[in-house]
This record gives sequence, structure tokens and C-alpha cells, in this order.
Amino acid sequence: MINKDSLTHHISQQFNAELEEVRSHLLAMGGLVEKQVNDAVTSLIEADSGLAQQVREIDDQINQMERNIDEECVRILARRQPAASDLRLIISISKSVIDLERIGDEATKIAKRTILLSEEGEAPRGYVEVRHIGDQVRKMVQEALDAFARFDADLALSVAQYDKTVDREYKTALRELVTFMMEDPRSISRVLNIIWALRSLERIGDHARNIAELVIYLVRGTDVKHMGLARMQEEVQGGGKGD
Repeated sequence: MINKDSLTHHISQQFNAELEEVRSHLLAMGGLVEKQVNDAVTSLIEADSGLAQQVREIDDQINQMERNIDEECVRILARRQPAASDLRLIISISKSVIDLERIGDEATKIAKRTILLSEEGEAPRGYVEVRHIGDQVRKMVQEALDAFARFDADLALSVAQYDKTVDREYKTALRELVTFMMEDPRSISRVLNIIWALRSLERIGDHARNIAELVIYLVRGTDVKHMGLARMQEEVQGGGKGD
């Protein structure tokens, strides 16, 4: 099993520094993505097109961070040829940055919906659902990153489990909004923008779950990606393969 102390067990202090640096870069990217999601949801609820534009402008910075971290991972793999838990750390980081970049993309899509809605006028329905699901998804992203920072497989498991709740509430909100559009055809264009924003939030939850699953792989040494939640819980709470 890997923990924070495992990062400082190498004879080469330079290798220790490289691993800690790439991990800190991942968490810095995660912090920026988390802010992007927060601002995207706030911009939609408050109809703040200026804030939405800021979210869109951050996207290039996030894309550049993904490229930089990916290059760092490739360099470490080539120079150090890491094994066991070190290899799992590099793999987990290189895969997590992809999910973080995609979370950033979905936040940008929400920001675009905000701008469209501000041009069309206020949406008649859907902001309650956006606020509620948005709060849940923001918490998932935050806790997935916290789990990565602390090598906390139990917290990662709770993020993965919570994704099911978000999926269920997204489907319920979708049914209600489709019914509303059928009753009031004049609202179709505006409510569709809310539906697409909710779809982006649901996808952000999926990416947070992916990061949580990578934390479990990192800590326990078991790939849980295609496991059901019950099997995943057994892996986390029953121990794993370790180094």
C-alpha cells in the first residue's frame, strides 16, 4: 500500500523531488479546474456572463498544464524506469490530468450556455436543479482531489459511490425539464441550454469518479475501473495487493 511517506524512500533525492513536483503540479491543476467548475456553476445561476467569459479564458491555461504534466510523466518514465508504487503514481497522474482537462472542457461548455442564456433572457426552469447537482458535483471534484493529495482510498471510494446519486438526480431533473418543455413550447430553446449544462455537470461527476478510481489503484494496487461498487468496497476496505 502506498502513502505519502512512500515518496521519500528513494536513495536518489532527485527522484524523490521529481515525484513530489509532478504530484504538486497535478494538484495545482486540480485546484484551478475546481475553481473553473465553481465559477461556471455560479455564472449560470447568477446569469453572470462576465464570469462565464473568465471561465472560458482559463481553458487554454488548463490545456497547457495538461501538456506540461504529461511531458513530466514521460520524462520520469524514460529516465527513471520506475517500478511498483512509483509506476502506479506516474500512471495515475498521467490519467488523472486527462480527466481534469475534460472537467475543464465541461466547465467551459457550461460557461457557453450561460452566455447563450444571457442573450436569450432568463430560463424559466432548471436553476434549482443546476444549483443542487452543481453543489454535489463540486464536492465530488474537491474530494477526489483531496483523496489524491492524502492517498486516501476510503475518501476515493465515497466519491465513486456518490456518482450513482448524481446520475439518478440528473435523470430525474431531465424528465422534469422535458415535461416542462412539452407543456410550454416557447421555453424549448432556453430549457435546452439548462439541460446541456446539467449534462456537463453529470459528466464532471463521471470524471471525478474516474480520478477516485485512480486513487484506489494508486493506493491499493488494484484496477477497480470496471468493478461494481460492492467489489470496489471490498478492495478498499479489505485491503489490496500493496507494492
